[in-house]
Amino acid sequence: IFIYFLFSGLIGRSWAMVFAAGGFKVKLYDIAQQQLTSALEIIRKQVKDMEKSGFLKGALSAEQQLALISVCTDLKAAVEGATFIQECTPENLELKRKIFGQLDLIVGDNVILSSSTSCLLPSKLFTGLKHVKQCIVSHPVNPPYFVPLVEIVPHPETDPSTTDRTYALMKKIGQSPVKLNREIEGFVLNRLQYAVISEAWRLVGEGVISPTDLDLVMSDGLGMRYAFIGPLETMHLNAEGISNYCERYSEGMKLVLNTFGPVPEFSGEIVQKVNQAMSEKIPVVPKMLDARRKWRDDCLTGLAKLKAQMKSD
Repeated sequence: IFIYFLFSGLIGRSWAMVFAAGGFKVKLYDIAQQQLTSALEIIRKQVKDMEKSGFLKGALSAEQQLALISVCTDLKAAVEGATFIQECTPENLELKRKIFGQLDLIVGDNVILSSSTSCLLPSKLFTGLKHVKQCIVSHPVNPPYFVPLVEIVPHPETDPSTTDRTYALMKKIGQSPVKLNREIEGFVLNRLQYAVISEAWRLVGEGVISPTDLDLVMSDGLGMRYAFIGPLETMHLNAEGISNYCERYSEGMKLVLNTFGPVPEFSGEIVQKVNQAMSEKIPVVPKMLDARRKWRDDCLTGLAKLKAQMKSD
């Protein structure tokens, strides 16, 4: 049985769908029954829509997947029989520590306690728990149903078997897990993302390029490539292997990298400039933002399907 701490959030619902698609029994826990009722309605609609459009994951039908998901407002009852618990509360250290403190008192020695946190270090979340060896961070990419990457980040005291079991489980449900050998601020995905955001911000701020053209450089340039291969393989293929790439381009790279400015403040005039450009493209109105998010998710679904097809070819 798989449990999700869900405060009717997108991540909790998405995780529940991923595990049900993998054929696992899922229990959603929340303190409020109303949140659970609405979460189930949203999941039902999404799963049914995906079945219609041919994008449903897994071998089971929509009804079979939905039958695997149940809800619970009693923590002890929710945890009973669980082998893996994925916490999906908001990014609030105190709240998460409180939840793990409660779980620590009621779980056995075989349950994995996993957090969806995107930025809180395992050492801040789990230190002091008596089941710390069973604790791990499994950070998904939003939304995990469409984007398969999961960063698995151990606490310094996490047992290697906890890491291995979590990795195997993520593989089994069709996600793409990566193991971090130790914790680091921002994990890996956000460190790479922030490096890109930081330079994007500087280039726009210095008037080198407009915000919309900056995004185009990524979506119709680098992003096309990175949808299938990472930066290291890109280097490997853009020369006669990595060693040759470094011989050819390292001087030029260092020259450019030395011109990068300090970490931006992300405030003031540049915020207004970027906001204006983005708002002209997508007005900051719930209806418009939701429509664009749906379009993004449809694109991600199509891309995931294409990638799966290309791998099997």
